[in-house]
Amino acid sequence: MTRKHYLLLIVILTMLMNEHCKNHPAASLHWDTLPAIPDTTGFAGSFAGTSHGALLVAGGSNFPGGGTPWNGGKKVWYDHVYVLEKPEGSWKLAGKLPRALGYGVSVVDREGLICVGGSNAEGHYAEVFRLRWKNGNIETDTLPSLPVTLANCSGALVENRIYVAGGLHTPAADTAAVDFYMLDLYALDSGWKALPACPGPARMLAVAGAAGNYFYLFSGAALLQGKRTYLRDAWRYHPQSGWQRCADLPEAVVAAPSPAWEQDGKLTIIGGDTGKDAAGDLREQHPGFSTNIRTYDISNDRWTLSGNVPVHINADASTNPNGSYWAPVTTTLARWNNMVILPGGEVRPGVRTPHVWAAGIR
Repeated sequence: MTRKHYLLLIVILTMLMNEHCKNHPAASLHWDTLPAIPDTTGFAGSFAGTSHGALLVAGGSNFPGGGTPWNGGKKVWYDHVYVLEKPEGSWKLAGKLPRALGYGVSVVDREGLICVGGSNAEGHYAEVFRLRWKNGNIETDTLPSLPVTLANCSGALVENRIYVAGGLHTPAADTAAVDFYMLDLYALDSGWKALPACPGPARMLAVAGAAGNYFYLFSGAALLQGKRTYLRDAWRYHPQSGWQRCADLPEAVVAAPSPAWEQDGKLTIIGGDTGKDAAGDLREQHPGFSTNIRTYDISNDRWTLSGNVPVHINADASTNPNGSYWAPVTTTLARWNNMVILPGGEVRPGVRTPHVWAAGIR
């Protein structure tokens, strides 16, 4: 299928989706794609965000050459920084991270993309740094490090404060972390402050969110003695009132693109791993992750199904996964040029994608 024919299909599917979801304005997304990230395999766990008008995608990991965990493939992390200056442009390799890295938290401030924690083949990290795109170059500056090493954690920017929750302290950890930290970007000399942990189970791969003065924490996976439990609970935190429980999600959204998209008093989560296929040994026959778009109405404390990602899975998807378009997990949700961006990610266990979803906001 050519890109032209595929985009025509996207338009048709989007029209059908919008008709189905016309009573849910928070899901008014016009789906399209941006140029694919210039790697035939693609990456999951990349940092992503914007700086001075450009879209940045940095780091992440994959299994090169079609490898998988069950056929002896070796997971490789990367240090590249790709830049896309305009939607109709081309990606270019613009710089490198301080080290190969992925699976940390991405936060965007007025200057650039802040990368928090993360991991690589050597372990987990506590370092925090900012990537700036200025005058055609990537500049890097350091911020205070986390008190501990963390990866597979969740975070978001609430006004001038970065919140980071959960994750794993080390690659060998068999229990998720309860950690909850805050860094005030207007008081960097004070460093990260440890805050009361979320009252729910310790978790990794949750979805974060920000609305008003509140930080939100949705779903994720508990890890006890190495065994995952898929969570549906939802919480919000305020500096004065602490943690409060919100309505549970209808299904788990583990590793869904994070943070959630906020608009008009609603937070929207796109896709995620519900856990329904986690127990089976599906390998190349895995159908992909959820396409459901779930919207949380803050004022009414209520969830609605507000649409679906218009995936297109070809008949040869088991052997040629990147010929299809899937709903990705373990990727950052970025906002750019009035679009919601899902750059790359994991589309079934062990398989990455170079495709970049771009959903225009209506």
